[in-house]
Amino acid sequence: MYDRKSMKADDFINHDEIMETLSYAEANKNNRELIESLIEKAKKRKGLEHREAAVLLDCTIPDLNEEIFRLANEIKNDFYGNRIVMFAPLYLSNYCVNGCVYCPYHAKNKHIPRKKLTQEEIKQEVIALMDMGHKRLALETGEDPVNCPIDYVLESIKTIYSIKHKNGEIRRVNVNIAATTVENYRKLKEAGIGTYILFQETYNKESYLKLHPTGPKHDYNYHTEAMDRAMEGGIDDVGCGVLFGLELYRYEFTGLLMHAEHLEAVHGVGPHTISVPRIRRADDIDPSAFDNGIDDDTFAKIVACIRIAVPYTGMIISTRESQATRERVLHLGISQISGGSRTSVGGYAEEEEEDSSQFEVSDRRSLDEVVRWLIGMGYTPSFCTACYREGRTGDRFMSLCKSGQIQNCCLPNALMTLKEYLIDYASPETKKAGDEMILREVETIPNENARRIVKERLGLIEKGERDFRF
Repeated sequence: MYDRKSMKADDFINHDEIMETLSYAEANKNNRELIESLIEKAKKRKGLEHREAAVLLDCTIPDLNEEIFRLANEIKNDFYGNRIVMFAPLYLSNYCVNGCVYCPYHAKNKHIPRKKLTQEEIKQEVIALMDMGHKRLALETGEDPVNCPIDYVLESIKTIYSIKHKNGEIRRVNVNIAATTVENYRKLKEAGIGTYILFQETYNKESYLKLHPTGPKHDYNYHTEAMDRAMEGGIDDVGCGVLFGLELYRYEFTGLLMHAEHLEAVHGVGPHTISVPRIRRADDIDPSAFDNGIDDDTFAKIVACIRIAVPYTGMIISTRESQATRERVLHLGISQISGGSRTSVGGYAEEEEEDSSQFEVSDRRSLDEVVRWLIGMGYTPSFCTACYREGRTGDRFMSLCKSGQIQNCCLPNALMTLKEYLIDYASPETKKAGDEMILREVETIPNENARRIVKERLGLIEKGERDFRF
């Protein structure tokens, strides 16, 4: 039986419910009256149920599809404005005991050089990231309880937060590690992590078991129920995602929204972020072996429909995608992107002689180039980490987001952190474009007092002060 409040994965990600949803969406993909009513409901900015969103995803009526894309853009602007948060992944270790057939870290891969960073090497990686201008990292590791135990991850987080380099510091560390215990999630919370991220890969249990034939990740239920354990451990910001291309995208889309509904129903807050990666070529992995790949048009539709269904949730797109693809979906719902990313262990401090990348990067531009590109399109690159550091997480963040009050913090914080970046790290071309943007955007801050304070603080940043936040 489908039960979103159940704590059992087979209940809240119920296969029969998903199949019925897909049949319902297929039957109604040309139902203009129904689709128009769903669009009207979505305009209230309260989101849609998974079955409703599946109908929009399947819609084949051209003018209504245009309306769907237009609404996604409006909702994105309402909650996130023109701000795009910047981050970078940091790979600590590629040792792994799992047999995931789509990942080059799989235990049987004898080609990839295995590596685990020492704390000194982590320091050098972080300094290299600071020299780019990054303030927010996402830690990545393979799953190996011997070579990469939780204590190593905790020590690494402590090291990262301790590093001060020139005007640089990492202010938020998000963590993407394998499903673990409530006790370990408590330890991560105590270590001061931001968001705990775990991709489901696929919600289709039958496919999941085949794609993960060996190792602890083979346990579908333990993996799928990880977010509940994380929240029980005190982590109230969690990030979900699937790897599009492993299974049929309609199935994954529906399962993803059902997972979000489950978290909302049980814990009172859905996922803080949703990521939308597509499978990419990597060592010992050929994506053509998976016949469920999705084209760019379908990908854009998925992004738009997720934004409409979960209007308050941040959406992330990585350098897996090309500049053209990222540009296309930014206005449809994306609120966070990576820049200058390396997907190998130790890839920032120096170029590795042997490639140990987890996947092929499509957007290879530097962070400075990405920042200038965003500014040129009218987006405000943001290095803000204020909400996490001010305790605006979980239901506190969502309540502010749903009421629109978060806007009183976001633009001021974005402008001040962008100013820091421009002074400390930007090329002359990027600094010129960014300063012009700040002059324009500061005048759009609706609250007169906040606008005055931001202008004062921008002046203090020019004089060398750092880390102001609302």
